[in-house]
Amino acid sequence: MAPGHILPVVNMVKLFASRGVKATIVTTPLNAPSIAKSIDRIPSTFPKIDLKILTFPSKEAGLAEGIENVHSVTDRETYIKLLKATSLFQRPLGEAMQELRPHALVADVFFPWATDVASKYGIPRLIFHGTSFFSMCVAESLAKHKPHKNVQSDTEQFIVPGLPDQINLTRLQLSDDTRLGMENDVTKLLTRAKEMEERSFGILVNSFYELEPAYADHYRDVVGNKAWTVGPVTFCGDRAPREDNQECLTWLNRKNPNSVVFCCFGTSTRLSDSQLYEIAMGLEASGQQFIWVVRREKKNGVEEKWLPEGYEERIEEKGLILRGWAPQVLILNHEAVGGFVTHCGWNSVLEGISAGVPMVAWPVFAEQFYNEKLITDLLGIGVGVGCQKWVALVGDFVRREKIEKAVKELMVGEKAEEMRKRAKALGEKASSAVEQGGSSYSDTSALIEELKNYRTLENASSHQM
Repeated sequence: MAPGHILPVVNMVKLFASRGVKATIVTTPLNAPSIAKSIDRIPSTFPKIDLKILTFPSKEAGLAEGIENVHSVTDRETYIKLLKATSLFQRPLGEAMQELRPHALVADVFFPWATDVASKYGIPRLIFHGTSFFSMCVAESLAKHKPHKNVQSDTEQFIVPGLPDQINLTRLQLSDDTRLGMENDVTKLLTRAKEMEERSFGILVNSFYELEPAYADHYRDVVGNKAWTVGPVTFCGDRAPREDNQECLTWLNRKNPNSVVFCCFGTSTRLSDSQLYEIAMGLEASGQQFIWVVRREKKNGVEEKWLPEGYEERIEEKGLILRGWAPQVLILNHEAVGGFVTHCGWNSVLEGISAGVPMVAWPVFAEQFYNEKLITDLLGIGVGVGCQKWVALVGDFVRREKIEKAVKELMVGEKAEEMRKRAKALGEKASSAVEQGGSSYSDTSALIEELKNYRTLENASSHQM
């Protein structure tokens, strides 16, 4: 129930529709409009994608009306209530399964109870994690070996054991729950989700084999989970320019190739005024041209404390600030964009990779510190901004000097050119993976065949009985 999970699922549904599979998206009233708008734009040659809307149990969970998504959550208590609300979907989802009679149920990892619903109606349940093979392998190793308990301080590095490469982390880069060994509603949910993996049909991964082959193999062969690569599903997203895209696209059209840095922190990150001020100063000091997305609406007649005095006038030619929503995929794929400052959410990382753009890694929370390691240490397509600490939603505070240094390193010099070459090569592999004969195309074909065979075997078994 978060934009970063809903968007790739909707694109994944479009992927299945493109392969002739009939699909229904189960959602809630306030999440439905944006989904409906997206699926209305699919080609007429695809099977129609349906929406099944379930009433959201706000009252039963003690939630205020209008909160059906993490995007509306401002504190941990409300987040826990939202998780509780989703667990109340078990019965209505079961009724929907009885009505729709699907061949399979795909459900987010945060809905572990979906496995019981699928089992009751004799259909396979597939799990969507919304992240990379690499981060899932790191998380599995940390849970199994607990190497962070063997160091003397929060800043001392430890090696994550049992992985194909040497990966170093510190306790500060782990979630508070993991670092402190806390048991709460979230950890209980994730424990149950892990247990459900063993009872589920397998995992759908928004990645492609050529990006992280050692970790795709490790996850399947060592961790022991059945998994299919279906990505990057961003290629199934809507890429048509809209009227409200024109300002930034017109601005970019005036710039030289690979000359602009795009700075965006996703839908959930909430940066403080002081951090926004440091970003403004750091971007300006870097001397690079930039587009910067700030998730705040402009306040008419009210001074914006985070914005340095006279800033927008000073940067008029060099920089563009976009407030609120921005067409990230369109911007990343514009030839003028040569770098991406990102919070390392997996959707953004994969969109950057698919566009062939190197990155400044600025992890905030969730599994984003693991994704930073993939970008900087393993793929060599980015530099770290210097974040040291996992802090939910707001992140570690980063000074302007570090921002300036990282942006310059990304955009100027031989190292920048090497990173750009590697990023471009990965972008080409990403595109090839989803084309006919590509690794993700073939994995998707294999999954569809397995689901067909599962239904055939189930029918044969029931007839014998």
